[in-house]
Amino acid sequence: MSQKEIWYETLHPNFGQYFAVETVLYHDKTQHQDLIIFENTELGRIMALDGVVQTTERDEFIYHEMMAHVPLYAHGQAKKVLIIGGGDGGMLREVCRHHYLDSITMVEIDAGVVEFCRQYLPNHSAGAYDDPRFKLVIDDGVNFVKTTSDKFDVIISDCTDPDGPGESLFTSEFYAGCARCLNEGGIFIAQNGVCFLQQDEAINSHKKLSHYFADSSFYQAAIPTYYGGIMTFAWASQNSALRQVPLTTLQQRFKDTSITCRYYTPAVHAGSFALPQYLLNALSENP
Repeated sequence: MSQKEIWYETLHPNFGQYFAVETVLYHDKTQHQDLIIFENTELGRIMALDGVVQTTERDEFIYHEMMAHVPLYAHGQAKKVLIIGGGDGGMLREVCRHHYLDSITMVEIDAGVVEFCRQYLPNHSAGAYDDPRFKLVIDDGVNFVKTTSDKFDVIISDCTDPDGPGESLFTSEFYAGCARCLNEGGIFIAQNGVCFLQQDEAINSHKKLSHYFADSSFYQAAIPTYYGGIMTFAWASQNSALRQVPLTTLQQRFKDTSITCRYYTPAVHAGSFALPQYLLNALSENP
């Protein structure tokens, strides 16, 4: 261990995690942020932006399956999907597995992330960038949802933490834009951090989303790389029934698509909306 380079994550000021670096595959500044991709014996290839781990080959499937399949199976009739961020391609890969979709648009602010992840993290996208239904837009997510004339059934905000380029994707302006370009019965999903350590992030998101959506909440998954407990995903819709789709319905929809997952199951989907009491307390105390 002492002979290997050690890379330290900088997300939290007083504690954190480290990774032994086998090989640095790429490290440079893109137009918007510092990007590094390196290899680690346990986790495979790891991509970090501005000192914060975004994804690893070993456990990325948990994050991407839960963010893609939960809203799509809950909706049941989606045709058009919008992904904000997601430049590593993992979210696109999972969304593309739903063959009934008509179109998939991805808006990424940093073309460099897409370019270098296609080269150094090819297993994430697994050919999804070549899907004929896919369209890539290089633009700021806030600007896109504010100005587009398109409407979507599911919007997935696969954003970084609310610092740097990702900060704008946690604003009221962004949430208002997403509500504007969702079809009736649509669902909005967003990465919302590890709630035990980033509780203010969840509280702020919930307050803002509640202004634009009749139903806003969270669901969760445990992802080893995202240190500190369960990761929360913000959920927002005008239809509260979509958060409570019966298990039998989810099971039938899952069976109909013939998708094989490594983490997602209809039972996991249904149970993921059960939140820990400390988060429920924080949300009720800060309405």
